[in-house]
Amino acid sequence: MKYTPKDGFPYYFDLVKNMDCPSLFSDSSTGIFLNSISEEKAVYRYAPNKWSIKQVVGHITDHERIKMSRAFLLSRNQKVELWGYDQNSLVKNSRFDELSFQQLLNDFINVRKASISFIDTLSEEQLKLKGMAGQHEITLEYFLKSIIGHERHHLNSIKEKYI
Repeated sequence: MKYTPKDGFPYYFDLVKNMDCPSLFSDSSTGIFLNSISEEKAVYRYAPNKWSIKQVVGHITDHERIKMSRAFLLSRNQKVELWGYDQNSLVKNSRFDELSFQQLLNDFINVRKASISFIDTLSEEQLKLKGMAGQHEITLEYFLKSIIGHERHHLNSIKEKYI
């Protein structure tokens, strides 16, 4: 079955399913690619009412920040719903387009470093803990991988529609 972005977790997981969690988060290709984008290009929108590259990068960072806080709770065996959030509202109420692209990249890098630090503390047993994400029962490892799958989805979009 071929998933689409509207499918959520299965689609994002499918983009990275054959890779291990620590390697996914340690891969520096995202930072290298984003560093190649100029400040001028970072404000580009491929269509009216679409996010700028700055907003996409800010969203990727916010997404990781939100999901890692939920991953932390799941890793401590807290039975929480791994609920979604209103991404458009978060971007609308952000200052992403007012910040320099370098500030946004630094924030992305710092959030990623914190994620790696957290993931390095997890045991194999913790990675197997399960929680509910909408209609899907998923393991912590699956949940973490979906964060990078989400990132890959947006990077593919930047490459296809913005650059």
